[in-house]
Amino acid sequence: MIRHCVMLNLLPDGEAELATVMAGLADLVAAIDGLGGFCAGPNRDFENKTPDHSYGFTLDAADASALAVYAEHPMHQKLGARLVALCRGGAEGIRVYDLEIDK
Repeated sequence: MIRHCVMLNLLPDGEAELATVMAGLADLVAAIDGLGGFCAGPNRDFENKTPDHSYGFTLDAADASALAVYAEHPMHQKLGARLVALCRGGAEGIRVYDLEIDK
């Protein structure tokens, strides 16, 4: 299984748009076979290691092919562009980690 982890360095004042994008991503994950476990929320950063990345989300993919379907989906492309616009430095304000984990 692959856990797709995304951390966002958000610009101020984008909360309403962010909520809309997260709802769209949750719906998309629910609609694609092999995806699930969507979670999103503020970064509490208890160790003070990532103060610039104030928000993030994760989703689980059964395998790399399911994650590729998600990445290439037109709705993901549209929502991803909206996220880029909400982040400091555009795409540079987004960090993605794909962790291969046991089920």
